[in-house]
Amino acid sequence: MSQISLTFPDGNSRSYDAGVTPAQVAASIAPSLAKAAISAQVNGKHWDLAWPLTENAAIAINTMKDDAPALELIRHDLAHVMARAVQELWPTVKVTIGPVIENGWYYDFDRAEPFTPEDLGAIEAKMREIINRRDPVTTETWDRARAIAYYEAQNEPYKVELVGMIPEDQQIRMYWHGHWQDLCRGPHLQHTGQLPADAFKLMSVAGAYWRGDSTRPMLQRIYGVAFKNRDALKAHLTMLEEAAKRDHRKLGREMELFHLQEEAPGMVFWHPNGWRIYRTLQEYMRRRLEKAGYREINTPQVVDRVLWERSGHWEAYRENMFIVEVDEEGAKEKRINALKPMNCPCHVQVYNQGLKSYRDLPLRLAEFGSCHRYESSGSMHGLMRVRGFTQDDAHIFCTEDQIGAECVGFITLLASVYKDLGFDGFEIKFSTRPDVRIGSDETWDKVEGMLETAIKSAGVPYTIDPGEGAFYGPKLDFKLTDAIGRKWQCGTFQVDPNLPTRLGAEYIGEDGAKHRPYMLHRAILGSFERFIGILIENYAGKLPFWLAPRQVVVASIVSDADDFVNEVVAALREKGIRAEADTRNEKINYKVREHSVGKVPVILAVGMKEVEERTVSMRRLGDPQSRSLALQDALAELVAEALPPDQQ
Repeated sequence: MSQISLTFPDGNSRSYDAGVTPAQVAASIAPSLAKAAISAQVNGKHWDLAWPLTENAAIAINTMKDDAPALELIRHDLAHVMARAVQELWPTVKVTIGPVIENGWYYDFDRAEPFTPEDLGAIEAKMREIINRRDPVTTETWDRARAIAYYEAQNEPYKVELVGMIPEDQQIRMYWHGHWQDLCRGPHLQHTGQLPADAFKLMSVAGAYWRGDSTRPMLQRIYGVAFKNRDALKAHLTMLEEAAKRDHRKLGREMELFHLQEEAPGMVFWHPNGWRIYRTLQEYMRRRLEKAGYREINTPQVVDRVLWERSGHWEAYRENMFIVEVDEEGAKEKRINALKPMNCPCHVQVYNQGLKSYRDLPLRLAEFGSCHRYESSGSMHGLMRVRGFTQDDAHIFCTEDQIGAECVGFITLLASVYKDLGFDGFEIKFSTRPDVRIGSDETWDKVEGMLETAIKSAGVPYTIDPGEGAFYGPKLDFKLTDAIGRKWQCGTFQVDPNLPTRLGAEYIGEDGAKHRPYMLHRAILGSFERFIGILIENYAGKLPFWLAPRQVVVASIVSDADDFVNEVVAALREKGIRAEADTRNEKINYKVREHSVGKVPVILAVGMKEVEERTVSMRRLGDPQSRSLALQDALAELVAEALPPDQQ
């Protein structure tokens, strides 16, 4: 039998018979490793312990200490175990697919009766029973005809269809968890006993059309989450509970910030309180951009399709654009326009007005641009995913030599803004060329190299995100972490050599010849709507004083104090504080509770003692204790606190 050479992480190599499995390799190293093994990495690919090795390769044996493969296998195997449990409980249920998703998995079932919460409890119990059986997990490859015949005999029509969808050049792999069988690419664990029986939970049931097609059967999708141990599961469930308390939609109602309605799906109706947050945040960003050398512009909402065709967006983005057809007087046919889904082609039009010299570069054009993108009804989610939104958008036109400095300057600005808004850390993903793109490979090679050089010169860590670049160029995506550990992608910095060429942007170089500028697309907050949603959830509605829509409520304890209440409110407003009076004939405890629900940062209570001493009793949101201050001291404290971070 022919021999192959396997190289281990420490650099050592061993020879084995061709066809050896990773399980056998692990056993040859140590019995303890064979017992602990869950899978292998073979030439960087995740490999089942039962799959044969036929060529020389680099190999590493995975155990439960290896987080990424361990979690993938735990979640993947639990999807199979859940499907097995469902069919053991209800043998007539048809199974379809069950992929791994973030933090867990889902599996779609065809069942006439809806699953109930009690059913989920029964399924969980059956899953633990299956895990405790420690059934072996085995695998075989079958030919297409055999697999189809098997599933037809089992009356599993969805599996028959799935087998038919597998390309001819791909093998058909079958897996068994004990006696229960499923079609799957793998890999999987060695036996069900390797699954942590106390580290998973079934979360919910939702409807899902087969293969996402509304003309196909409606299935029931069960979602589950899983982790390596009980403590990690508990931490995740605690985070979900905290996230539910912080839900910006719930807080938006309580704080009277915004609403959405069916007559304008995905479009935000801002109420006075919410619009105050929006305007305050926008004014802050405007000051930061002006100080950083940006020049603000404003461009049209509705633009002829001709520009979108020239820019390449019509072909690449057409399905997400809102189309506006106009019967123009005297025209032979309707003029087709689109609501702009992004600002970049319009910014090139501003750049193109008048001859530009290399001395004019870099030229930084910023716009709080209102954009519209079609999102499916199922994907919209409060402020986080909408159809109408405003970006803190800007485009930098520069020379090749200026890209590095602009990248470093942008990262410095972004980090400062995020810190001002309460986010100390962020991650950077370097996204490279996607499969569908414009421009030559040579251009992409050059631009990706320039961007990587720029990010390295900034001295900040980053990771590669292959294939996730924009269709016109590579990009950096900035992900911030909120108060409960969730990550949000907001900022972006993109290098585009293509759009200036497509739209005829030029500058006169030092050599007197015409050159194409590079176009740097960049945003810090991204969508104002989404970022405000993130802020609300990060602070659980308790926004920093300078950003809070209602900063101070002055509440009377007795009606005889009403005149002083109004005097205090007037003094606060004169200093620029957003203050309001509450002189209703209600008990002070009732007023405090009500304004606390509305997340008012400061309540100043005023009774006859305060009137006589010209003091106020200050209670801050979340603090059970109040303190007495002279009116002038309270004014000075609140005025200082009301200053935005960039003005302190």
